Amino acid sequence: MAQFITLTSRVVPLPENDVDTDQIIPARFLKATDKKGMGDNLFADWRYDSDGSPKADFVLNKPESHGAQILLAGDNFGCGSSREHAPWALTSYGFRAVISTSFADIFRSNSLKNGLIPLIVDEATLKMLFDLIEEVPNIELTVDLESQTLMFPNGSVNFPIDPFNRTCLLNGVDELGYIMEFEKEIAAFETCRPGDW
Repeated sequence: MAQFITLTSRVVPLPENDVDTDQIIPARFLKATDKKGMGDNLFADWRYDSDGSPKADFVLNKPESHGAQILLAGDNFGCGSSREHAPWALTSYGFRAVISTSFADIFRSNSLKNGLIPLIVDEATLKMLFDLIEEVPNIELTVDLESQTLMFPNGSVNFPIDPFNRTCLLNGVDELGYIMEFEKEIAAFETCRPGDW
């Protein structure tokens, strides 16, 4: 998993509430077991016409969205089924953080395991960020995981994240990688334990 300490990026605004995982990555793309290229199908039904050509008015197809690593979404992002392909598609596209007022629990958990930070802010902050991006489309925000701070030109807010996932992201390890950091201690315990259990 890629290490995450700080990120400064432009933002893609998607002011839709209740975006479910089937909208993030439609079910027909779930046969894939490799994350590579999954970003090509991110928001596929919103992003492409039936002939596969990009819809000019969809936000990801606009030139100012290219290269942005932060997605600003409406309330209850990632609801619906528990497919891990949703954060795969978001990270494969290039997103490292999604900002919303709330996330479905399973989506949030899957995101953290795949190096994507689901960043929760209150309703007033979310509205302010959407207004800010409408006024200054190329504005950049900074996510500082160490201090758990989201910074914008006229201020900052703190965001919650549990200590275990924060530690894993700061060190660029998944759950197994975290356990493997204690390999010597585990081996020492194994040699000292009494007989076979």
